[in-house]
Amino acid sequence: MDAGSVTSSSATKSSSSRRQFLHRKTSQENLDRFIPNRSAMDFDYAHYMLTYKGKENPIAGTSPSKEAYRKQLAESLNMNRTRILAFRNKPPTPTEPVQTDWSSIQQAKPAKAPRYIPQTSERTLDAPDIQDDYYLNLLDWGSANVLAIALGNTVYLWDAADGSTSELVTVDDDEGPVMSVKWAPDGRHISVGLNSSNVQLWDSTSNKLLRTLRGCHQSRVGSMDWNSHILTTGGMDGRIINNDVRIRSHIVETYSGHHQEVCGLKWSASGQQLASGGNDNLLHIWDRSAASVNSPTRWLHRLEDHTAAVKALAWCPFQGNLLASGGGGSDKCIKFWNTHMGACLNSVDTGSQVCALLWNQNERELLSSHGFSQNQLTLWKYPSMVKMAELTGHTSRVLYMAQSPDGCTVASAAGDETLRFWNVFGSPEVAAKATRKAVLEPFAHVSRIR
Repeated sequence: MDAGSVTSSSATKSSSSRRQFLHRKTSQENLDRFIPNRSAMDFDYAHYMLTYKGKENPIAGTSPSKEAYRKQLAESLNMNRTRILAFRNKPPTPTEPVQTDWSSIQQAKPAKAPRYIPQTSERTLDAPDIQDDYYLNLLDWGSANVLAIALGNTVYLWDAADGSTSELVTVDDDEGPVMSVKWAPDGRHISVGLNSSNVQLWDSTSNKLLRTLRGCHQSRVGSMDWNSHILTTGGMDGRIINNDVRIRSHIVETYSGHHQEVCGLKWSASGQQLASGGNDNLLHIWDRSAASVNSPTRWLHRLEDHTAAVKALAWCPFQGNLLASGGGGSDKCIKFWNTHMGACLNSVDTGSQVCALLWNQNERELLSSHGFSQNQLTLWKYPSMVKMAELTGHTSRVLYMAQSPDGCTVASAAGDETLRFWNVFGSPEVAAKATRKAVLEPFAHVSRIR
């Protein structure tokens, strides 16, 4: 085989490879790295634009008729475009005009009607001897649908299923009055914080005192919250204590940061972060994983934006690291926090003392209760914080709020010695067929230690 035949064979293979390459590109709509879409290109127009566009200015001496002819030709051939490259194909021209019946579309997808929010309470109960004290937490609604309220030295239980009322405990004068109540997650056990600095743990089904936690604080215990088997208590002494109720030596961690009374405590849904508010105008975020047994635990974030006591705290149910906090009479603001970063996301001046906060479990809404001067409950749309409703009826500041297990009803208690029930959050879109399962295991080892 001679050199000529080799060259011819190589040329033939090169030509064949080029045809295959071009065919392969055509099958992929002629896409390459230089021209995005060759099939959508008008190469004649591109050649004209690149070659003659700069020469369109009429040459001196050109007759007006030739110039007019040139302009008319450019318009006829669509030469007045400015874009050379085409990045995607144009949509095909419809053969028939599309008839749109907007009325039928609107009928098929009607706008969501606004939820009806009753402006008055659906039920009102007497609450004689309830303490008109901003720093206490005297109302809580358990997962078993039983409401607990502390009136003076006595804790009463109101069963929402049948409306019956029973007395849980009446403490002696040297122990009372009761400063705080908090249901455990199982809805059966309840903790009672006392003026004597002790905390009692009760079984509500048998009305038995299981044990008394002593030595946690040096003065009254006005705030509490549960995190599984851990009961966290906050006192007037500024201390925050984690108590493991399963063991005899119940004090397992101490949080040190407040130098005045701790009036707000809330664990996040994950149980990893604790928010605490105090009469020192401070809001602290604590990390459970950093809790220390041998020494006081340092805060994750110390937030100093409030200018009054911070009692109202509420973790967002649809965003785990979002916390709402409310300030007292000199502050009057609801603030929203990213607790991972310790950043304030928004601050809203409500115009009155913020006593309590509750999130709607079914909609992006926040309910706040207030003191001077209107003593109202305000429903806000989140995140716009537009007022949706203002509920009035209390004649004194609405210090305490609690939410029913289904998330629909809110109970509020005020210094006017009334307990009111509001159907402010409506009904859930999908009703739960099963109630929350009771978590009894952590309490199986609770000994009756007095």
